[in-house]
Amino acid sequence: MDTNAILNGIWTFFNSGIGIAVVWAGMVGFFMFLASRFNPLQEKWKQYEGSIITGIKLAEKQIPDDTPNAGLAKLDAALRFVLNAYAEANNGSLPSAALIEQIKQGIQIKHNELDRFGKLSEKKETT
Repeated sequence: MDTNAILNGIWTFFNSGIGIAVVWAGMVGFFMFLASRFNPLQEKWKQYEGSIITGIKLAEKQIPDDTPNAGLAKLDAALRFVLNAYAEANNGSLPSAALIEQIKQGIQIKHNELDRFGKLSEKKETT
């Protein structure tokens, strides 16, 4: 088989319906990969998700529900935990104000998720 026949076969395949579908699927997959890797709108708090969950669970254990402004006190305790973990990981430096705001939002989002799936109430029952 010569090179011309091989190239002609490849050309015929890519000009068929299946070939066009394969090319489109490859292009869509490539752009989805790029979008997932280099998304400028991705939440920055996601990389601190483990510390956020730990901070939320500790705040739930430490602060009783009958405390005045319990929600705000728990948010503050969880935020302080995450900021301390951030400072330990970054040689004592504090995050920017924008990142702190995103971490606050992340704490609220994760708290709602944990509460919805019942992960907070089962921890309270065991203590």
